Amino acid sequence: MAQEIEQSLVARIAAALERLAPRAAKPPDLGAAEAFVWHASPPELEPVPKVNRVEISLLKGIDLTRDILIDNTERFARGLPANNALLWGARGMGKSSLVKAAHHEINARTGGRLKLVEIHREDIESLPLLMSLIRSHQGFNFIVFCDDLSFDAGDTSYKSLKAALDGGIEGRPANMVFYATSNRRHLLPRDMIENERSSAINPSEAVQEKVSLSDRFGLWLGFHNCSQDEFLEMVEGYARHHGLTISPEELRAGAIAWQAARGARSGRVAWQYIQDVAGRLGQRLEG
Repeated sequence: MAQEIEQSLVARIAAALERLAPRAAKPPDLGAAEAFVWHASPPELEPVPKVNRVEISLLKGIDLTRDILIDNTERFARGLPANNALLWGARGMGKSSLVKAAHHEINARTGGRLKLVEIHREDIESLPLLMSLIRSHQGFNFIVFCDDLSFDAGDTSYKSLKAALDGGIEGRPANMVFYATSNRRHLLPRDMIENERSSAINPSEAVQEKVSLSDRFGLWLGFHNCSQDEFLEMVEGYARHHGLTISPEELRAGAIAWQAARGARSGRVAWQYIQDVAGRLGQRLEG
């Protein structure tokens, strides 16, 4: 009887340990799509049948940053050295749209072997597991993309990201780069950095620990608020692309009034205005 109880106890402990152990990622079908979403639990790459993106020709007012990111992405897709990229700055100016558009543009040029993988902010701590999966698929190149990445006070998961981007003893997989967008240049709130400065034994070292995360990105691409001319160029580009039946004068006058009411000019505001115009005209926006 004692032996049976002991065996039962051992079996229960083994089952509990198996449940606690990290699950292996489900083998992905990389031919199923050009883009995927990473799910940490259970670990899986979910194919995205249709990516929500904007044609790269419609992204206005960001010519320099567009060209830099396109060049970096193409070098990476062709197996040449490339950098992680942090796209930071003004809201609604096309940061995430540029990442998705650049991926699509370069993937078409280089034979469809470049995959875009979105990882959610809350799953950053699972990045090492995703990197291990990527390392095992050397026939493809991967852009791992985190949109609106930032960290709040008390959040220590930024340390996991720092370690992952450094790659540990194995280094970052040669077939992966990490692209992120953020409203913050250093990914951390200013008051979090200032608190470290005021309370640390060695303030300089403490601050460097906080801001050094952004140093893991070789490219810092800044996005700034657009001028009225750039805003109108965005609106006119969208209207032409979607064939909206409205006179240029009416379109421009409405756009100026729209941005004045919103108190902001950006690519997002331009698109919202175009949606309003299309709705009033009874026209559908394709793509």
